[in-house]
Parts: sequence; structure tokens; C-alpha cells
Amino acid sequence: MSAVDVATFGETMAALRADGPIRLGGTMRLSIAGAESNVAIGLARLGHRVRWVGLVGGDETGELVLRTLRAEGVDIGHARVDERGPTGLILFERRLGDVVRVSYHRAGSAASFLSADDVRPALEPPPRLLHVTGITPALGPGPASAVRAAAQSGVRVCLDVNYRGRLWDRDRAAAALRPLVPSLSVVVASDDELALVAPPSATTERDRVAALLDAGVAEVVIKRGAAGASGHTLHSHVDVPARRVRVVDVVGAGDAFVAGYLSGLLDHLDLTGRLDRAVSTGAFAVASPGDWEGLPTRADLELLDAQPGSTLR
Repeated sequence: MSAVDVATFGETMAALRADGPIRLGGTMRLSIAGAESNVAIGLARLGHRVRWVGLVGGDETGELVLRTLRAEGVDIGHARVDERGPTGLILFERRLGDVVRVSYHRAGSAASFLSADDVRPALEPPPRLLHVTGITPALGPGPASAVRAAAQSGVRVCLDVNYRGRLWDRDRAAAALRPLVPSLSVVVASDDELALVAPPSATTERDRVAALLDAGVAEVVIKRGAAGASGHTLHSHVDVPARRVRVVDVVGAGDAFVAGYLSGLLDHLDLTGRLDRAVSTGAFAVASPGDWEGLPTRADLELLDAQPGSTLR
């Protein structure tokens, strides 16, 4: 297979979204969701060549995952069906205004059997970037070994910490993620996630960023939600505000942010340009329902500069 700009791997699940409490019944909308595949779709819509690797069950929801990614222009040549488990399931229910509760049904899923042997072939020839998240090693020993092996492949690696408290506790997450740091080029985290990758001796945000840069990480990016984002390298520090839009659904905003940042990196934008693109793609995500459905194309990005209420003819 030909080289791609970005390779990523992890679990993509069938996603059911309810407008109210699930216990009361009602209609639900079926789609797919997964941090890594959200990033893959975001990058593909921005014109980059992206490969997603993962396992799905031999079921109709697995076919939905593969069909959706294929339709979005993501290379799934190394994805496969594994009959040892079903495709995972995630349920979303809106509880208080914009507060969403998530329920997982992913224990023993097909993706929990992912191994380093599934991932290694997808890195030949090497992609320009490898994107991994802190979700995948939480899925089991096989996925954790796949992350370790991929991080040590010699490819430039971006880690989005993406801590999920329903999958593992912070101590286990830190024990799995800190050893990856010497292999990382880019670390993306929210301010409360930096402690999971920085050494325990670093107790402030400033110290954690400095420790990661001293360890060889080229770029540390901090997602701050509605407050924007910060980017750090050895020689620069940039803060950018969030783009102001009407918030519809915050789920998937972090993945959209990462897609925008990596797109800017691939396009050789400076740190400010990378962060600007990241907060722009994040704005599209929060302004649209769903994990990935509202992600922009490159032509869409200029819509954020249109006057509210405009009709573009």
C-alpha cells in the first residue's frame, strides 16, 4: 500500500443517541463513534490521506463502521472483522441541557483483541504521522501492546491523552502513558490530563509542560474548551481563544481539535496557525450534533468568518 499522511488505530463503536433518559424509552439515532476514527474523518475531510486500523465484530454494526469510514475517504485496508467479539456499543443520553451521559458496552468487544501484529503492517511504508490516544491502551493487554509497539516504530507520534475514567483509573493510565513519552513528538491534553504523562515530581502546569519538552516532546498542546488552547515548544508559547459559536453538542470536540491541529502540522503552519485551525475545527464540532458529522471540509473553514445570520448564495 502507498504511504499516507496519518495512520491511527483504536476502537470505533456503534453509537446510539437519545434525546432524553434512556430508561424512559423513545427513539434513538444510530451512527458510529470513536476518538481515532473521528480524527481520521476530520483529517480526510480536510484533504489528507488517512488510514484507520481496527477490529470490528462480524455483525451489522461492524459493517456500519467500515462502510461509514470508507464513505468518508478513510483507508480501511488494514481493518478487519474479528469473530471473537462483537462491535462495541456506546449510548449517549442528554440529561441536563448540554450535559451528556455516556454508557459503554465494550468489554470483550472485537477491538479488545487488537494486537501489535494488526498495527505493524499499516505502518509500512511509514506515514508522516501516527496518531494514538490514551483510550486504546485502556481496552486490554493487546491494545496496550499495540500502542507501545507503534510508538516505538520510529514514526513521528502524536498522543492525545483523552482520559476516560470509566475505562480505568488515573494511576493505571499514568503507568501506561508515561513510558511512551520518549517516543512522542506531540502531546495533546486538557489541563487536568497533563499529570498523566508528566513525571510525578512536576506539580504545576508550567512544570509539567517543561518536563515533557525536556524529555524530547517537540510540542505540548493544551485544550481548554471554551477558553481556547495553548501550544508550547522549546522556543515558543502561544495562547489562542476559542471560536465563538452556538453550542449544540460538545461530544467529539476534542477529536475535531486534534484533527485540525494535525492538519496544520501537515500543512507546515506555524504554531499559531496550527492552533487557529484546531479551534476552528473544534468549533464546527460543538456547533453540530454527533461526534463527527459536522466536521468541516477545507472550504468550510471560511464559514466561521461569515456574519451571523448570513445566507451564502
